[in-house]
Amino acid sequence: MLGLASCVDGFYLPGISPHDYKRGEKVDLLVNSLTPSLNSENKLESVLSYGFYDERFHFCKPEGGPKAAHESLGSILFGDRIYGSPFNLHMLKDSSCELLCQQIIPGKDAAFINDKMMKGYNYNWLIDGLPAATVKMDDRTQQEFYSIGFGLGSVSAPGQLVPHFNNHYEITVQYHTLDAIHHRVVGVTVTPMSKNTVMPKDFSLKPSCDVVEPMNLHEDKDNSVVFTYSVKWVRSDKSWATRWDNYLNAMDPKIHWFSLINSGVIVVFLSVMLALILIRTLHKDIARYNAEDAEDLQEDFGWKLVHGDVFRAPRSFEFLSVIIGSGHQLFWMVLATLMIAILGFLSPSSRGSLATAMLILFILFGFSAGFNAAHMYHSYGGNSLKRIVIMTILFVPGTCWLILMVINICLMSAHSSAAAPVGTLLGVMLLWFAVSIPLTIAGAYFGYRKKTVDPPVRVNQIPRQIPDQPWYLRPIPSALMGGILTFGAIFIELYFIMNSIWFHKVYYVFGFLFFVFLILVITTAEVTILLTYFHLCSEDYNWQWRSIYTAGASAFYVFLYGVLFYFTRLRLASFASLVIYFGWMFIACLLLFILTGTIGFVASHHFVRRIYGAIKID
Repeated sequence: MLGLASCVDGFYLPGISPHDYKRGEKVDLLVNSLTPSLNSENKLESVLSYGFYDERFHFCKPEGGPKAAHESLGSILFGDRIYGSPFNLHMLKDSSCELLCQQIIPGKDAAFINDKMMKGYNYNWLIDGLPAATVKMDDRTQQEFYSIGFGLGSVSAPGQLVPHFNNHYEITVQYHTLDAIHHRVVGVTVTPMSKNTVMPKDFSLKPSCDVVEPMNLHEDKDNSVVFTYSVKWVRSDKSWATRWDNYLNAMDPKIHWFSLINSGVIVVFLSVMLALILIRTLHKDIARYNAEDAEDLQEDFGWKLVHGDVFRAPRSFEFLSVIIGSGHQLFWMVLATLMIAILGFLSPSSRGSLATAMLILFILFGFSAGFNAAHMYHSYGGNSLKRIVIMTILFVPGTCWLILMVINICLMSAHSSAAAPVGTLLGVMLLWFAVSIPLTIAGAYFGYRKKTVDPPVRVNQIPRQIPDQPWYLRPIPSALMGGILTFGAIFIELYFIMNSIWFHKVYYVFGFLFFVFLILVITTAEVTILLTYFHLCSEDYNWQWRSIYTAGASAFYVFLYGVLFYFTRLRLASFASLVIYFGWMFIACLLLFILTGTIGFVASHHFVRRIYGAIKID
């Protein structure tokens, strides 16, 4: 698997069929929302996207108005707004300085466009499923790669107050010839240019694109802008199956290997510590507790002292059960999504497929949430099935839905195209009510009816008093110690994920991500077992909630990393951008807390049952 991951530069993505074009056949150019990128100071100043046909841009529209392209649910939810365009491309037909239209841009809209150019906004176009890209050079490898999107404008000199507006587009389309008739699109690059083109007095003539003077938009008067484009078809030996190579070569695989090695070292270190405890200390403890010689009989000490309280129902066990049920749901969703991704079924050509797969799988695994929540709740003596069902249905989906509504309101107030349409939101709610809720109810019914597992030792009627704990075993210090180890196993890969999300990069190394996820699971389980053992030895039997927030503390470090990422890579000027960024960070950290907390609880639960089931209790 690792070998396949390192050779990711040549693979076939199933589920996406190639389109064979004939000479002269029309090739559609689709336009997507304009998105922010790094500005001239290498900072991201906004996370708001704007529709290509936003009236303030005054871009040329096709006859009859723009028609929306078919998009997946995930694509719409994450801001794609794809439409047809007036560009006229035909297979193997070069064209030069073709006129799109002439527009008058008022000074108020010119100020809006200038602001977006200074913030580094990019055009995003698609031809045959391939994004139009800018050719760039990797400073480390000195190899060319395709950077998705191209600039709305340019700032030629530091401190330049008025950027140059790109209104002429040199489109280069690479094609692969199958035979004398059929051809396939295998690459798209665009070189944008700023030209103060003037329309000829004779409208039957084409405008000249030999103008050197750049197009500057003045904010104190109306601006006449002529939009033009040229198309060049270039034959390529690149096959259709490997046409994404140039888009996916921007990440250095050595860094991912370093991430895996770093995580592996942490796992080995924890495994050795765990082995020493389990093989040496625990083995001696159990042998001493089970000794039958009179000389070995002595008063209980250590973790055996709390055997009558260790399986006592924790406080707020209803909420704990809901967290465990939701954590199972998230675990199976993540695992299934990664398995689908590493098999190649989530093609980058199918926009939004990853988000769609995660949403659908989360809904389907609602059965797991209901089953595990109800079974845990019943095991701790709960007797209200209706209550646990309602809490499970509302906890994760309801919390995320409220935050997403706040984010959507901010997007709408900023007139961003990323605001989810009402119809899409109603569709998601319909899926929730029609699929997720019935599955959760069904899972809870079967989980509640499943036979509860009796504890291996009897629970005392009167709770034992917990002695004062050392400072390092108190809730906050122990959680912070456990969280930093788990975070250390994932933080390098987290950097690439954050860059992919906020800088609109293609993330494709799902093989690495799968192994990082496995390491996360192992690290979380081992750290939680170690700290649970230390707590029990210190006569603290409240391990249930401790295991959850000790394992889930990694989410706290991820949020701190998000804050660091904000101050080092971002410079968000608007309140809406701040709410959107930290809103998504909060959702991600909440889900990570539930996921890792569940992993820690399940590992500790099995550990505690195993060790107390191995000793003799009078």
